Amino acid sequence: MQINQLQAFLAVAQELHFGRAAARLHVAQPPLSRTIKQLETELGTLLFERNTRSVTLTASGQALVPAAREVLDAVRRAEVAVRSAADGRGGLVRIDFAGISTHGLVARLARAIRLLYPGIRLELSSQHFGQSAMRRLSNGETDIALGRWDFAPPGISTEVVMPDSLLMALPDTHPLAGEPELSIAQFKDQPFVTLPPHEGAVLDDRLRLMARSAGFSPDLAQVAPDTQTALALVGAEVGCHLTLASVARYADSTQVAFARLTESSPDVDLRAAWRAGDNTPALHAVLAEILAFTGMEDVQDPGARHG
Repeated sequence: MQINQLQAFLAVAQELHFGRAAARLHVAQPPLSRTIKQLETELGTLLFERNTRSVTLTASGQALVPAAREVLDAVRRAEVAVRSAADGRGGLVRIDFAGISTHGLVARLARAIRLLYPGIRLELSSQHFGQSAMRRLSNGETDIALGRWDFAPPGISTEVVMPDSLLMALPDTHPLAGEPELSIAQFKDQPFVTLPPHEGAVLDDRLRLMARSAGFSPDLAQVAPDTQTALALVGAEVGCHLTLASVARYADSTQVAFARLTESSPDVDLRAAWRAGDNTPALHAVLAEILAFTGMEDVQDPGARHG
């Protein structure tokens, strides 16, 4: 059963006249009649009752009408999907993101894609850490990763999406709370709340690097499973926590103060990463929208803001 046979069948079924159906299809009547006859032969049943004055559908013909429409509709949808994917207006793009500071960006991106590219479907996956998102990207399990990395594997391109900086979170009852700027050396004898150690942990690396430069090793009092829990532990006076300006912007804590650090450190900017050889139009349409957000996210510097 071929597409042109189903198109011919539906035309005759709708017109119930071979001459009018042929004109509608812009073909001569004899070839149309042969196409219908060939379809009936392949199906082993008559689809039309014909005489010199009328054409009517048989029971088999009536049963074929909705099925033929479904097939042709599916073919049209497939054609639209293929054309949309070819020009970047359709397709699936998988995105992994890590950290609460990415949530606002992902939400804005989803809205922009829905409005501008309704044929593109986003598959979103939240990862605990940026390194797992990078690993999935390298393995081909996702198409775009949003996170923070000091190094990208070969074949991976990255671009800064949101500039960021380090802050120290401390209990609002802490003697240093209220200071807009502090040195890491002032936390020499303070306990710290940290995130789980893992490969490529940017914040853990920065804390150890700055502490070592100040001549001490940080007292890691408590490991928290995630940033929200870490800030809750800070508010409970368990310890201080090195975090990001973007996290402080989204943090919902009433017992935490934030302070800038005087020390400089390698950047902690949020980046988008993708496989350099992936030229899928839908991927690049989504990347263009992500990179268009660069600089729009005004990462506030909360200084000594109290929650």
